[in-house]
Amino acid sequence: MKSFLKLIVLLVLGGACYIAFGLLRLTDPGRQNFVLLRPGSSARHIAHELRDHGVIASWPAFLLLHYWKARPLKAGEYLFDRPSDALEVYDRLVRGDSYVHTVVIPEGFNMYDVAAAIQSAGLGSAADFLKFARSDATAISDLDPSAKSLEGYLFPDTYRFTRTQDMQDIVLSMVRRFRQEAKQVGLSSDVHRVVTMASIVEKETGAPEERPLVASVYYNRMQKGMAFDADPTVIYAALLEGRYRGTIYQSDLQSSSPYNSYKFPGLPPGPIANPGRDALLAAMHPAESRYLYFVSDNNGHHRFATSLAEHNKNVLAYRHSAGGH
Repeated sequence: MKSFLKLIVLLVLGGACYIAFGLLRLTDPGRQNFVLLRPGSSARHIAHELRDHGVIASWPAFLLLHYWKARPLKAGEYLFDRPSDALEVYDRLVRGDSYVHTVVIPEGFNMYDVAAAIQSAGLGSAADFLKFARSDATAISDLDPSAKSLEGYLFPDTYRFTRTQDMQDIVLSMVRRFRQEAKQVGLSSDVHRVVTMASIVEKETGAPEERPLVASVYYNRMQKGMAFDADPTVIYAALLEGRYRGTIYQSDLQSSSPYNSYKFPGLPPGPIANPGRDALLAAMHPAESRYLYFVSDNNGHHRFATSLAEHNKNVLAYRHSAGGH
């Protein structure tokens, strides 16, 4: 009987030591170790994932700790890059101290640029992003019933995403951000026209103070039935057709794409990029001017003109400046 009791005591002590070892032993990943715990994963699955990635020493010890504390473990992508024990790991999962990917979307990025940024951040493939952004405009159809894609409505901002978010959620987060900004600036009517104009203005100038003037040029040209002759629209037409080669060729200017503003007057069928707040305001409230032309001054700004003769002089000045004369 005594021998049996001793065996029991030894087994209990051995089990306690094993659990203590499994919980208190420091594990050192030795590098950045990312572990993705998807929503709906069981505690047992999570314990095995952590052990397989070398984050904890013992999955049974971790599981026993979970059964004892009975706290929900939060899904997410976790980064382990320093020595820690299972108790600390468990507390992190309870708090949901997960890793987030920061994605910066500058003003003027088109959906192809945004897709590339999402892919570079490790959140999924550019193709998956474009599948939603390019083919499903229902998320914005109440504001812009004529939208064929979400181009123009992926608002430029700094985003924080996790890998547990699916691509559709990432896309819709950007659309929600557009809605917030549109509400703040009072954009509620002629949304398609305003966003399309704002996207062109955004691509034409990076100087905030010039945007209302640039918008006035295009509105003035619209009133006169003149073609926009806007290079960014030609580039976008080539992007849509998968033939953009880094510069504009004569064949691009002859393209039959409705986005070719050298060939077709007025606004293109939709936005060519995602404008920021200043560009939206410029499209909503253009400057009052008689300008019909503008050209770069080669110093980050533009020279504006009311006549073709004046514009040609400005172009000549630009060419001299660009050539160093």
